[in-house]
Amino acid sequence: QVQLVESGGGLVQSGGSLTLSCVASGSIRSLGTMGWYQQAPGKQRELVATITSGGTTNYASDVVKGRFIISRNNANNTVSLQMNGLKPEDTAVYYCYAEIVPTRVIGRIKFWGQGTQVTVSS
Repeated sequence: QVQLVESGGGLVQSGGSLTLSCVASGSIRSLGTMGWYQQAPGKQRELVATITSGGTTNYASDVVKGRFIISRNNANNTVSLQMNGLKPEDTAVYYCYAEIVPTRVIGRIKFWGQGTQVTVSS
């Protein structure tokens, strides 16, 4: 089995910072692109940022570019999202994902974390 476990969410004041982390574990043959989505109350889940196994990053919108930094540690199968200058509109549940080829499986599967709540107070 493959599992993604997130940590680092919480309550922070506007302008503050948080770092989310996500670790993939289990029967992993290869770990591809990893990333983060956010789902605000009443809204669809939206892509925030991705990072390839080679370290190429992509930010889905200019709203977070320059404030959020995605990084990964391939040795530990982790992906992180450093969030700076947080705003109330960043309040959401943040989900990490990873494209993984599990052992004994042909093909790549997108696995999801359980989500971590980030609340930014004004």
